[in-house]
Amino acid sequence: METVNKAVVTVLGTDTTGIIARVSAVLLKHDANILDISQTVLSGMFTMVMIVDLRNSVFADLADDLNRAGTEMGLQIRIQRSEIFDAMHRI
Repeated sequence: METVNKAVVTVLGTDTTGIIARVSAVLLKHDANILDISQTVLSGMFTMVMIVDLRNSVFADLADDLNRAGTEMGLQIRIQRSEIFDAMHRI
């Protein structure tokens, strides 16, 4: 995966209506483009991983807004630059 200007967004919590819409709205507000997305619900637990392009975004501001949205919705929402994520998950 090319890592320039990309980040990994993870979302975890109890499934409720509007999670994808809310996270997508925050990304739109910061002009972050969703490049890939995977989501599932297992026994009422919602999980989602997104790869986003941050070329037109300010990472710290986006991270703050995602954290705020997560707190408001009772979810864990994290964002990591892809190069850090890749380095942490190398064997």
